[in-house]
Amino acid sequence: MELTELSNEALLKKSKELKNGKIMNAAIVGFTIGIFCYSVVNNGFGLFTFFPLIITYLVVKNAKNDKILAAEVEKELKVRGLG
Repeated sequence: MELTELSNEALLKKSKELKNGKIMNAAIVGFTIGIFCYSVVNNGFGLFTFFPLIITYLVVKNAKNDKILAAEVEKELKVRGLG
């Protein structure tokens, strides 16, 4: 479904969901980096030490796609005079 086909309410809801997603992504990245640091301090480097970094990589990679979508949503909001 394209953004131009969404109603004003649906577009505003999508914008809010994307903003909440940014906050959640930041929290997950911070949490996983904290787990990594804690694991390194307590156990040193090991195989399981790097799993949080893999999760962080996946979250950051997904966040790039969300950033592009958020820019398109903001552009559509400005076109409609809602943003």
